[in-house]
Amino acid sequence: MSKDFPLSLYVHIPWCVKKCPYCDFNSHEKDSAFDEYGYVDALLTDLDREFATCGSRPLQSIFFGGGTPSLFSAGSISTVIDHARTLFNFDDIEITMEANPGTFEQEKFTAFREAGVNRLSIGIQSFDNAQLKRLGRIHDREQALKAIETAKQAGFENMNLDLMFGLPQQTIQQAIDDVKIACDSGTPHLSHYQLTIEPNTYFYKNTPVLPEVDLIWDMQNHCQTILSEHGYQQYEISAYSKPAKRCLHNVNYWQFGDYIGIGAGAHGKLSSVQEKPGGEDHLVIRRRWKYRQPQQYIEQTLAGNAVSGEQVIENREIVFEFLLNALRLREGASIDIFQQRTGLNMGELKQALKHIDPELLSIDHRQICTTEKGFLFLNEILQKLV
Repeated sequence: MSKDFPLSLYVHIPWCVKKCPYCDFNSHEKDSAFDEYGYVDALLTDLDREFATCGSRPLQSIFFGGGTPSLFSAGSISTVIDHARTLFNFDDIEITMEANPGTFEQEKFTAFREAGVNRLSIGIQSFDNAQLKRLGRIHDREQALKAIETAKQAGFENMNLDLMFGLPQQTIQQAIDDVKIACDSGTPHLSHYQLTIEPNTYFYKNTPVLPEVDLIWDMQNHCQTILSEHGYQQYEISAYSKPAKRCLHNVNYWQFGDYIGIGAGAHGKLSSVQEKPGGEDHLVIRRRWKYRQPQQYIEQTLAGNAVSGEQVIENREIVFEFLLNALRLREGASIDIFQQRTGLNMGELKQALKHIDPELLSIDHRQICTTEKGFLFLNEILQKLV
């Protein structure tokens, strides 16, 4: 393994109180099959085996995603963090947990902070009660506002709020109001992204009436102006932060770092340097993923077989995946990072970009990034890479 590659840990908690109609993540409504303690046992076993594959590399971040990780007890979250600390011997790293603003979960924020979570990501989505109802959310405006204050009181200085725009029947003023409330809350980080209709969701089968494209564009522009006026820097397509408050875990993804994924349906990516028969070093990038169904994941993991599938990424895919991630960042990525984390050279990168309009992309011997225009039309750039 390459000890120079940054390494993160993603922990997937697959249960929710209720499945949102727009959600295409691997999440399942909490029912009689919910087995918190059996699942934690599987996570620890999974982590032991993943640790054995990545050697003595330092861990730079942990992210509990879902689903709704805050459905679990603070004791369970603490057990996973403590086990990871025993294996990786880390001290002060970013540890994020996603949470929803339900009253039940707010009562546990202090306990989560004591368990070692130091960054909270709260799924607000909107502060408008009518919109929350359309989105199938189980909280209201007052619970959202209280969740933010409760998180602050629990000691969470590092916090993210999720907000969506382009919602069914949403007006520009409603989108602006959501962003202003979030800014006024003092949160150091905001995820602000457009509602998209994904396959295998309720909204895909029963598509609501969404605002026209031009109206969505105006919403985005107005909201970005407000965020900028409040001191938030857009460092990624949908991520805005105050100085020194970027999400380190997500930046590692976008810079094509390595990560371990444990939990039902979790994906991981690990790079290793292997020697060819002629003695030349060769970088091998391997993805692996876990069983999606929670009960099957528990059974298979405890039986010694958490991995559902594994794949070595070929060179052409490596270039595409690197650009898919790196170009989401405003500053893109350095050529040094490209070469180090893909094992490829500048010629292979330029070959992949030969059909891209230079008005959309900037590349020299030091850096690759989108232009201002290209950042607005990133999908068009990526479509030409396929």
